[in-house]
Amino acid sequence: MNGCPIDDASLSRLQAEIEAAPPRPHHSALMEAVARILPGQTFRFALTRGGWYRPGGVIRPDGTRLAEDLVSWCDAELADCQDDMGEFLDRHGGDDLLTTRHSGRTHYFVAAYGRAPADFLQLEVEELQEVLDRRLIHPDTPPNDLEELTDPLVPALVDAQPVGAPRYLFRRLTDIRLVAARLPAGMGELAPAGRFMAEWAASSAAARGHFSDYWILALREHKDRYRNTVMSATPVSLLARRLKPFHWRTDVRGVDLSEQLHAFDRAAGYSAAWYFHLVAGALVPREIAQGVMQDIVEDFHYLPEPDAVLLERWIDSPYSV
Repeated sequence: MNGCPIDDASLSRLQAEIEAAPPRPHHSALMEAVARILPGQTFRFALTRGGWYRPGGVIRPDGTRLAEDLVSWCDAELADCQDDMGEFLDRHGGDDLLTTRHSGRTHYFVAAYGRAPADFLQLEVEELQEVLDRRLIHPDTPPNDLEELTDPLVPALVDAQPVGAPRYLFRRLTDIRLVAARLPAGMGELAPAGRFMAEWAASSAAARGHFSDYWILALREHKDRYRNTVMSATPVSLLARRLKPFHWRTDVRGVDLSEQLHAFDRAAGYSAAWYFHLVAGALVPREIAQGVMQDIVEDFHYLPEPDAVLLERWIDSPYSV
């Protein structure tokens, strides 16, 4: 919880109730639990990101579970065999053991509490389902060591049949304002995500709604060389999947270019969308900035003044997130 203004007891209760709620379409049970525990905040669903998985456990063909954690079990069993893979294969080669994986999606929910772009809470909840993954021991290419046992290059895959029901797992509740204040940046500079949000506030887009109506932040933590925890943040568009990539030729200028920019903005639902997707993501080519600026230099103005200022600053000091 990165400084979110609720006490630890409420946060623990929130986690428990979310993880006790069964996944439902539109996340109705989850949203009811959030509303009970955080009545002063109005959360809404923002985005789902999926396609990832985590290693699971080990089970027998009849479904009997041997272990919840594949790596720990393999490590312990191999150690019990004095790290002799031959003995391990003699012990388990005829068991036809199966491994599982946890297929996951991450759901994002947001609640704005102020007008500034970073003034919102972001709730992240994972939805997991354990499914069959592969045979532990490939019958044709048995493993030679622990790494090949736990993460084989050529796994003996099986049908991904469900092993358990879908479930929620609380990930984090974050006050984005506090995260933005902690993002690492050079002396006298803003972190890229911080600059992105500051530019939103200065652009014509701010008049169309709160930043969290259109973007969330993908947050990651890592350790620097001094073992300090460092947070990174990447803006992720809520609408990117509905937008088409910007097809632009270097010879397009003037009215044609203006119409293309405005068409992209209309599809996104807010002004200056083309600029923010130029900075974040791959839908808008960065080369288009020079074309727009050339039009401005030639006194063909179709951008609101605040957006023209942002573009000029970006050309002087380009960045991406």
